[in-house]
Amino acid sequence: METRDLSKVHQLIGDLFPRPEQIKDWDQYKLSSEQLEHFEEFGYVSNIKLLDDRQISVLLRELGELTDVNHPGNSLFYEFSTNESADPSKVLFHALGAWRITPGFHDVLWNPRFLMPASQLLGNKAVRFWHDQLFCKPARHGGVVAWHQDYSYWIRSVPMQHLTCWCGLDDADISNGCLYYVPGSHRWGLLEKPELAGDMDGLLGSLTEEQKSRFKPVPIPLKAGYASFHHPLLVHGSYANTTERQRRAFVINVFADGTRSNANEPMLNGTVQFNKGEKLEGDFYPLLFDPRQAGARLPV
Repeated sequence: METRDLSKVHQLIGDLFPRPEQIKDWDQYKLSSEQLEHFEEFGYVSNIKLLDDRQISVLLRELGELTDVNHPGNSLFYEFSTNESADPSKVLFHALGAWRITPGFHDVLWNPRFLMPASQLLGNKAVRFWHDQLFCKPARHGGVVAWHQDYSYWIRSVPMQHLTCWCGLDDADISNGCLYYVPGSHRWGLLEKPELAGDMDGLLGSLTEEQKSRFKPVPIPLKAGYASFHHPLLVHGSYANTTERQRRAFVINVFADGTRSNANEPMLNGTVQFNKGEKLEGDFYPLLFDPRQAGARLPV
């Protein structure tokens, strides 16, 4: 049975997430001035609740279905790897495009708990979808995600006005491979692009001596359903999972409306062709949120 391609639907499908009806309804989802200042100084803000128990349960069920290589919607993924790890004894499941396949991962893009902070962190600009990711580290032999900057993989889109949101579907801590950030590294400029699931420390050889002296990663433990947002140049990664617990998570990547193609090619596998300089929009890059919905004035 053929799976419906949900990239054609640019609104909530189900009732898993609330639909704010009035401007004042958005206020409850805003980040505080202290949280915005923390992002500006350190390049990230964490411990933001995105999901309740019901929402987590639905997404975990869908994730279990999506990891099956025989899922009827598998062809809709932009990328799908049952193991992207460079170490065959470790496993890192990684896939892009779940939003096209299941209603929960589609609708989480329109979760107001995500949209309002995303717009704020992009300077109160309109938020356009870039792509999603699934990351799963199984119990006992979960692989690493090497130190990297997200934008080093995204230079085909300009200007750099991107944002990443990482949300756990399990409790994530130091023991089972939680995210680590290098505070302040978003000011280091664009660094070399490493293999995402290769040598954990592959990036370090390209750092200056000053950067190495400031390379002081901090763990970002998060309860299931809680998220962190980070700058596209912030150096981050995660260590292996050797515990008896899984570490499953999804990522939503967005950019401010007006981002353009920097190449004469499709931005993602199996999607439409863009020419250099063309605005990224259409089915695969829907506008998720315009802050005028929430009473915020768009920048001139």
